[in-house]
Amino acid sequence: MEKSKLEEYANHLMFRLSDEELASLEDDFVTLSAQIALLDKIDTSDVEAMVYPFDVKTTYLRDDEPDHVLSQEKALANAPKQRQGHFVLPRVVK
Repeated sequence: MEKSKLEEYANHLMFRLSDEELASLEDDFVTLSAQIALLDKIDTSDVEAMVYPFDVKTTYLRDDEPDHVLSQEKALANAPKQRQGHFVLPRVVK
């Protein structure tokens, strides 16, 4: 991936990256691209597609049940900013 593209993405995400960090990311993308190219070479034509990663029903996963629920008042107690019962956060993505 080109340095200019990485800088563009970083800018959109409001990241400030040094030249060293950009160079490191470029190296990481070269490595990642090589690994993906290796995976692309694997013949998976005889592999059955999986809809769910387990062959048998999973019984060890617990049901989602509310536990230790905070009231809205307690949840917002230490919030630096709040409005109409919600946290107010700075925008981080364009």
